[in-house]
Amino acid sequence: MMALTRAEAPRYLLGMDDQSSLFGEEEEVTLRESAGERSNKRQPLAARLRPRSLSEVVGQEHILAPGKLLPRLVEANTFGSLLFYGPPGCGKTSMAEAIAGETKSRFVRINAVMSNVAELREILGIARRMEDKDTVLFIDEIHRFNKSQQDLLLPDVEAGNIRLIGATTHNPGFYVNAPLLSRSHLFRLNPHDVDTVAATLAKALTDEERGLGERKITAVAGVLEGLAKLCDGDLRRGLNALEVIAMGLEEGGEITEESVGVFASERQIRYDADEDEHYDTISAFIKSMRGGSPDGALYWLAKMLKGGEDPRFIARRLVVFASEDVGLADSGALSLAVATQQACDFVGMPECRINLAHCVSYMAAAPKSNSAYSALAKALAAIEAGPVQEVPLWLRDKGGKASKALGNSKDYRYSHDFAENISGQEYMVEPMRFLELNRVGEETEIAKRLDRWEKLKKERMKDEG
Repeated sequence: MMALTRAEAPRYLLGMDDQSSLFGEEEEVTLRESAGERSNKRQPLAARLRPRSLSEVVGQEHILAPGKLLPRLVEANTFGSLLFYGPPGCGKTSMAEAIAGETKSRFVRINAVMSNVAELREILGIARRMEDKDTVLFIDEIHRFNKSQQDLLLPDVEAGNIRLIGATTHNPGFYVNAPLLSRSHLFRLNPHDVDTVAATLAKALTDEERGLGERKITAVAGVLEGLAKLCDGDLRRGLNALEVIAMGLEEGGEITEESVGVFASERQIRYDADEDEHYDTISAFIKSMRGGSPDGALYWLAKMLKGGEDPRFIARRLVVFASEDVGLADSGALSLAVATQQACDFVGMPECRINLAHCVSYMAAAPKSNSAYSALAKALAAIEAGPVQEVPLWLRDKGGKASKALGNSKDYRYSHDFAENISGQEYMVEPMRFLELNRVGEETEIAKRLDRWEKLKKERMKDEG
């Protein structure tokens, strides 16, 4: 145990309801060294069942299997700063507490949403004075810290005064400062699979020490598997749902499909608008359409709609997709996309989801070509590389006396005076080619037409000498 005087003990380590009761005559407070020492039946089931060591952590074999880097660092007690990146309920907090417990470190947990610079200074100051014990500072939702708060951690991270473990549901590359990121080992945690969640739920029902074993609640494997499927890989959510269902039953009762059905009717899928889930899902949606998978595209569409995504955002992406990915292969795609965007404004939810499904199915099944998009990119690159070409004299505007006196448009050949509107004239001083047709869908006919025009152009230029 580690003792601090009242002056040394910051508010995050004291009981907020009655701080005075934590001190005796010498005004000392005894700190718990890990969450594993607590066994409070009033805690939620997920909190009571937190792993006490890395060996108790379920799932995440890709980083916790024997011989992997993280277990070796913890076993040798040589880890520095760690960043855990993954969705809710995948075990970020549990792993941090288990690591602190295994290394017998002092564990300090704060939430970036509620913390501030003053509290951080307080924590870091105490850690510097505790030379005989390592301090693991666990910062939940570290992506919520601003630059100054993250910068404040750097000196103590470098000096080894604290061992930082940060947890985030967001891509650290976008939210964690580069200096802090470079000083940390980054581990990505995955959502738990159904088997892992179901097995943990079954164990929770029989665990009499920390679980629900005393209530003698039963459930067949299929029912627990069904509940696990509804949790979207979030183990904490699954355990909390199990506890709610179990506490609603008489002691010795059975969890049935009907019991799980109540939870299913209130289920909310994991979807954070304007954050990683938003961007990852729209990315999967676009790539499914681009890859010619109507089923995949409709699935991600359904997820976005179920998650509360603005249908107008989806419609705007369809308008872009129609030109970027379908393009000249089916120019009618743009008209449908624009009509869908207008329908989303005019009709609104829930009916406009039918319009979206219509358009998404069409886009996914349409022939694809990015030739127009790629051609523009090449033209922009040519402009940037320079030098920028002057407008040819024969193409310049001839309006006004000065323009006519300069000879603007003097040698312009009016296309409609020639068969098939091909005059043979050039439209750049130094001709360049950008559009490379893929010859799919309607683009095949466009390619044939342009090939014929190129032949006519050469013939007319030859005739002109």
